[in-house]
Amino acid sequence: MSQDQEQPLIAHLIELRNRLLRSILVVLVLFLCLFYFANDLYLILVEPLSSLLPDSSNMIATGVASPFLVPFKMTLVLAVLLAVPFILHQIWSFIAPGLYQHEKRFAIPLLVTSIVLFYSGIAFAYFVVLPLAFAFFTAAGPEGISFLPDISNILNFILKIFFAFGIAFEIPIATFLMVLTGITTVESLSEKRPYIFVGCFVVGMLVTPPDVISQTILAVPMWLLFEIGVLCARMIKAPEASANEQDPA
Repeated sequence: MSQDQEQPLIAHLIELRNRLLRSILVVLVLFLCLFYFANDLYLILVEPLSSLLPDSSNMIATGVASPFLVPFKMTLVLAVLLAVPFILHQIWSFIAPGLYQHEKRFAIPLLVTSIVLFYSGIAFAYFVVLPLAFAFFTAAGPEGISFLPDISNILNFILKIFFAFGIAFEIPIATFLMVLTGITTVESLSEKRPYIFVGCFVVGMLVTPPDVISQTILAVPMWLLFEIGVLCARMIKAPEASANEQDPA
């Protein structure tokens, strides 16, 4: 009897292990394919900064192993980011059998939307935020100071911005799920709108560099994305209400 009870757990653990191994294998394959182009990819990544550097300034490497480790780290992170759809698909395939049909109906669109929003946040950070932030930093220094950014610090700064905006762009999904699961209501979120607006600027202050431009560029999209999430939650409220009215008491 105990073996019959333990077997499903063992089967789930084996399936979880296999899906983790597949995800790691995909990341490894992507890493090996990209590592040959690591130096070129790094130059593309830092192009928003390098295009603003004066002719007398260059990026430097202060660590002995930095010329190798920085592109290595960047390529590994890039491989993980590119593998996100596959990793999420493996997670979905693992948990999907335990979901009800109405839960699956919401889960698949939310999964696809979350991936699109995450990549949209990274694209917004690269094409909008980084040029503005780097333009501010390169122009803010006093005269006579040579601006020689370190390649490791540049990578850490860019990755921090990428993940901050990638996660921030998930706000509509988080808002939608909180209303859908009953954690909060659209009316409650609407009443707390002023506090959420201030909270967006607080988060922008904590996760971005200490300048007003970066904070504002993160805070304003966060607030707009929150409003989009509230709007989507308001749109799904009507069908649920009509369905409840049709059910006999």
